[in-house]
Amino acid sequence: MKVITTIKELQALLSEYRSASKSVGLVPTMGALHAGHASLVDRSVAENDVTVVSIFLNPTQFNDKTDLEKYPRTLEADCQLLEEHGATIAFAPSVSEVYPEPDTRTFSYPPTDSVMEGAFRPGHFNGVCQIVSKLFTYVDADRAYFGEKDFQQIAVIRRMVDDLKFRVQIVSCPVIREESGLARSSRNTLLSEEERQTAANIYRIMKQSLPMVETATVAEVHDYVVNEINAVPGLEVQYYSIVDGETLADVKSWDEADHIVGCITVYCGAAPIRLIDHIKYV
Repeated sequence: MKVITTIKELQALLSEYRSASKSVGLVPTMGALHAGHASLVDRSVAENDVTVVSIFLNPTQFNDKTDLEKYPRTLEADCQLLEEHGATIAFAPSVSEVYPEPDTRTFSYPPTDSVMEGAFRPGHFNGVCQIVSKLFTYVDADRAYFGEKDFQQIAVIRRMVDDLKFRVQIVSCPVIREESGLARSSRNTLLSEEERQTAANIYRIMKQSLPMVETATVAEVHDYVVNEINAVPGLEVQYYSIVDGETLADVKSWDEADHIVGCITVYCGAAPIRLIDHIKYV
């Protein structure tokens, strides 16, 4: 595996692969890689001749500087994991390489990017679109792989791909969970063992709400999940939205859409650490 830090070197190498008619997969990451990321790499390696994994902690998608500062940075371990899983290239540029000057582009895809994370983290998805569009331009991949844990992010990126006419195919991959049910996340490394056990209640309680679809209203399911999670010491729900899985608009009844998803963000622990997850109802 080659570790590359400049766009020029990346594109020169990819040009060689393209000349040999090799297919290219891209796995965009912010580093602090775990089993969830490894599953994306495995999928790309299986489906493409070349797999590029970007490791870039993108500052423009953090509206909270403290959150950016706390985000784990583990480049050496990340590269070791990527090599073990057969990645071809680790692209780990500096901030100045990616943003030699401020990126002033704005992206707007309501309601997909204006609800949930979009409402609670102003500018977050604009930053996501800035960096992902740059990566798509640098790599010109045939396929790009994203984990479904970031359910809303995938929906926004699909809108951006349609808007900017990128040729890349977006491949969404299942959430990888710890044995407890906790969704794998780079932020989990910031939790103590006790806090991890506490955080496992998020998915447990959402799963408990699944049978309620048969007898309860959307509002009743929403309130059940929020109240049960908030009753767990060390957990505090920021939002729980039950939405159309395509548009991400709130739904009021179970027959309002063919694909209905509950999306949640919960603060866990003393720090506290912000965790996201989702569950499919319909």
